[in-house]
Amino acid sequence: MTQDSISDLPELTLADLPENLQAAAARAGWDKLMPVQAKSMPYLLAGKDVLVQSHTGSGKTGAFLLPALDRIDPKKKSCQVLIMVPTRELAKQVASEAELLAGDSGVRTVAVYGGASYGPQIAAFKEGAHLVVGTPGRVLDHLLKRNLSLNHLRMLIFDEADRMLSMGFYPDMRAVRSYLPDRPVNTAMFSATFPPRVLRLAQEFLHEPVHLSLSSDHVHVVETEHVFYIVPGMDKDRSLVRIIEVENPESAIIFCNTRNKVHYVATVLNRFGYDAAELSSDLSQKARERVLDKVRAGKLRFLVATDVASRGIDIPALSHAILYEPPEDAEDYIHRAGRTGRAGAAGTAISLVNQLEARKLRTIAARYEINMQERALPGDEDVAKIVSERAIALLEAKLRDRDKLQIERMKRFGPMLQELIQTDHGLDLLAMLVDDFYHEALHKPLSEPEVQEKARPRPKKRSGRRRSGRRRPRRRD
Repeated sequence: MTQDSISDLPELTLADLPENLQAAAARAGWDKLMPVQAKSMPYLLAGKDVLVQSHTGSGKTGAFLLPALDRIDPKKKSCQVLIMVPTRELAKQVASEAELLAGDSGVRTVAVYGGASYGPQIAAFKEGAHLVVGTPGRVLDHLLKRNLSLNHLRMLIFDEADRMLSMGFYPDMRAVRSYLPDRPVNTAMFSATFPPRVLRLAQEFLHEPVHLSLSSDHVHVVETEHVFYIVPGMDKDRSLVRIIEVENPESAIIFCNTRNKVHYVATVLNRFGYDAAELSSDLSQKARERVLDKVRAGKLRFLVATDVASRGIDIPALSHAILYEPPEDAEDYIHRAGRTGRAGAAGTAISLVNQLEARKLRTIAARYEINMQERALPGDEDVAKIVSERAIALLEAKLRDRDKLQIERMKRFGPMLQELIQTDHGLDLLAMLVDDFYHEALHKPLSEPEVQEKARPRPKKRSGRRRSGRRRPRRRD
């Protein structure tokens, strides 16, 4: 993949845009382009693939929607732009912004996501929706049922790619790839970070993408994201659980300052159903090696440790380093954060602090010139929304794997479920079943081969569709 300089194509201003896009910007009330828009739109308007690092609220939605609208021919009743997003809320938000920008241009937009009726979505396809915004699972459902065709696709967008992967959509995204037309499709991927799994995804979908980072003055893909949450001292353990549910780390080391706290945190995580083990000086050498072997083999998701226990150990790069307690020494922050984003990879360092500790953390950030971001602590409602969407995606994926006989068999329980949902006791029974399924499906650690194996369902081969998994070289006219 290339890493072209941002200066290769000059930044755009509103006055540089075609008249139709200037009119769209005026409908949205824009008086100028935001940095992500000014820097990325020249490449998208030129038909180049881009991999853009940009955080929520930076204006990235407009950065890809204006070039998308420029690519659509309203006279053709077909899907010409597909935008994949991680959640139903974002799908509705992006679709709403697209409708505002499109105005009376004749561009038809539809948002498709799990947990909603298929009827209105199918009707929108039949009417010739030009721009489809959806979660990967529901998009794949429509492709499998032939409600949606991508034969006329001109542009493919992945919005918040890192969050889509954390939601467990990787298999669905790979399956959608099989339905792409056998020709170049201008593709863009927006992500807050560039961890290895995002870069692997980019290699599957993008052709020689330009890397654009909006977090610094240069283009790069190697970066550790530094995040902190301000949490109440008496609720830190529950806060950790909520953060884990929202962040959904692929693998993490959780740092505590004492052996007692290590044991407590590991116990809490295990009680909540997470795969966690502790590493402290209390363990025998044999027990330590047993724990480390599980980490190296990808069979342990969370390792809870003290600084002393973690020094000098040989473990692979972890997606997250979580500081349950801030370190007493500023240099120890660098040591802890360094456990993620190793060997040229990207990662995330998360700190849980109170108000007083937050000031100390900002001092450390200033000393080492670290871009430290504060995130709002997720509440129970935030967690409920996210786990519900993940559960729906997982259940719909499981349903897609069922054959006709299995579907016929499961329908025996329809009347019983109708009765259960009318009672509190029945709802508890159903919630228990979904909770057990969710934890078994999501919190079982997967090695890379197992992840690859779960990238299904694979569609039947069709005439005219390429058989190779590699993209053809793109012509640049």
